[in-house]
Amino acid sequence: MAIAENLLSIKESLPENVTLVAVSKTKPVTDLMEAYTAGQRIFGENKIQEMVDKWEQMPKDIEWHMIGHVQTNKVKYMAPFVTLIHGVDSLKLLEEINKQAQKNNRIINCLLQIYIAEEESKFGLDEVELQNLLNSTSFNQMNNIRIVGLMGMATFTDNQNQIKKEFTHLKSIFDTIQKLEPKNCHLNTISMGMSGDYPLAIACGSTMVRIGSSIFGGR
Repeated sequence: MAIAENLLSIKESLPENVTLVAVSKTKPVTDLMEAYTAGQRIFGENKIQEMVDKWEQMPKDIEWHMIGHVQTNKVKYMAPFVTLIHGVDSLKLLEEINKQAQKNNRIINCLLQIYIAEEESKFGLDEVELQNLLNSTSFNQMNNIRIVGLMGMATFTDNQNQIKKEFTHLKSIFDTIQKLEPKNCHLNTISMGMSGDYPLAIACGSTMVRIGSSIFGGR
């Protein structure tokens, strides 16, 4: 019952306005079901095929979040059911999501991934690319996607000041865009913070945290 206990203690520590995404990648369905039985309904996966397999086996009131880097040719597999795609980092990817959502007669919620870290390995849009995307004709003609917020990953470091600076930066970008109210945007979500840094992320304005190892144990 460790998973259920971990889950409940984390949930108790979160403010009411913060959504918990249980990062269940690589974990077996039995582990996810333990979390489900304890009341968790939002799971995050980073590989589309694995998420499809779990979706087929598990109860249908689960919200599936795609939290990994998305390849455009895989979007069609999750388009029928995915609730939120976290890592949207290009117009090309958005166009594919819009196309596949249309085929499934759905509107798919997305987060735009913003590059806030000082690491080359992270994906994301910089602020100029973000503005170009939001202002593009193609984006403004999409009818089957909805941008509900922004996502960012801080640099992998023990330097709390640097992490705080990056999280605060994402929050300020969010606030700026929210004021502009671009088409296709209903901004209410800032997804930042994982097992190691989520209390700091929440202090900086996060409304959605992605927690895996603190719930399910190490990978």
